[in-house]
Amino acid sequence: MKGLTKEYVLKRLGMLILTVWLGATIIFIIPRLAPGDPVEGMIGKMAITGTHIENSEEMIEAWRARFGLDKPILVQYFRYLYNTFTFNQGFSLSSFPATVDSMISRSLPWTIGLLTTATLISFILGNLIGALMAWRGTPKLVKAALPISLIFTSIPAFMLGILMIYLFAINRDWLPYAGGFDRGLTVGWNWQYISSVLKHSVLPALSVILVTIGSWALRMRGMMITTDGEDFMILAKAKGLSPWRIFWAYGVRNAILPQITALGVTLGTIAGGFVVVETVFAYPGLGYLLFEAILNSDYTVIQGIVFYIIFAVALAIFIVDLTYPLIDPRITYKKG
Repeated sequence: MKGLTKEYVLKRLGMLILTVWLGATIIFIIPRLAPGDPVEGMIGKMAITGTHIENSEEMIEAWRARFGLDKPILVQYFRYLYNTFTFNQGFSLSSFPATVDSMISRSLPWTIGLLTTATLISFILGNLIGALMAWRGTPKLVKAALPISLIFTSIPAFMLGILMIYLFAINRDWLPYAGGFDRGLTVGWNWQYISSVLKHSVLPALSVILVTIGSWALRMRGMMITTDGEDFMILAKAKGLSPWRIFWAYGVRNAILPQITALGVTLGTIAGGFVVVETVFAYPGLGYLLFEAILNSDYTVIQGIVFYIIFAVALAIFIVDLTYPLIDPRITYKKG
């Protein structure tokens, strides 16, 4: 790849590993700072529901031994690091004998399908709107209508979601308000199931798109204004290039670089960033799974999800950093 050196790639790879290790260590420590014991909490919840539990003390000790919680903290830490870096997150505390990886693998496609798609749509539309708002050649009527897209920027996504549930699900009954698909349907590649999934994704997707599109547009507008005064833009106009070629090849291409970095970070954090959105709509993604794990003090599921979020963010930044020379030939990591 042009503009890259072996030394730089190895340096960035080392930073990737260091970031993931620090993140894994932090998410090992934080849940253990919370008061209470997850096994005792699980037994207590069973007792509250009226379930009769005999020999609860022996059961607690057996479960603590089963999950390695009776070991010294350093032993737990090194065992956790080994399992984490081999992508073996072990068993769920609250849903035993289900494994953390199996639970994540069931929820991950929902998050990718909904939030990644919504984020990409918001990214594309937001950057286009921002670029057109700053471009001098944009028709006045279009430029006057574009700021309408910024109306929902200051509203939290979950509040907009609640509003849309009331308007379109409860008041009008046009769209479903919870779940990933209608109950009783056969899961598979059939139109009845696919159409149900699409209907259930409309409201949560809109709540994400409408709230985030304005921030992309505002940032892109500022960068396009800065880019418009650069020497290469003046030279392109002096050469008599078509306005739209200048707009796309010279303006947008150079202004969008910081946005691509932000997109990489956003895609890596979508599972954690939209926990409340998935919770409001009871959408079966990683965010909703993380919310339930926190309620149940399920250390292993919390650690597994947060680790994959940290890994995704670090990997996204690593990939974006290495692809910069492809986006802009002026960027090079070669010495001299």
